Amino acid sequence: MTFTMTDTERETFLAALHVGVLGISARDRGPVLVPVWYSYEPGGDILFITNKNAKKVKRLEREGRFTLCVQDESPPYSYVSVEGPIISIEDADHERDLTPIARRYLGEERGDAYVNETSGDKELLIRMRPARWSTADYGKNST
Repeated sequence: MTFTMTDTERETFLAALHVGVLGISARDRGPVLVPVWYSYEPGGDILFITNKNAKKVKRLEREGRFTLCVQDESPPYSYVSVEGPIISIEDADHERDLTPIARRYLGEERGDAYVNETSGDKELLIRMRPARWSTADYGKNST
């Protein structure tokens, strides 16, 4: 019996609404883990936005890659963990980049309010190309 997701299952799961846990290697300590809002469409890249001055930015630039893990905490449990290289780090445009992610997590009204409240923040759009996957769906093959 296997609990591993198919390619379609893992991409559909990752595209669904979850808070991701970003993992960044750290040479001077254990991995750095932080929750993030992210965006993903099956077959595409993983995107997230962070403040330009966040501590994780220097680590991301140095390491050049990260892992993202998302899970369903309700039984039967399932998760997707995906790791890959960062293909770009660029200035984020609040309207173009942040609005869709804020609306995804907060809904249209609260998402737009969040974007307006943070309009002066200097943020980066970080893009990762998925390369390695680890998955489990413990609801598979259940009777």
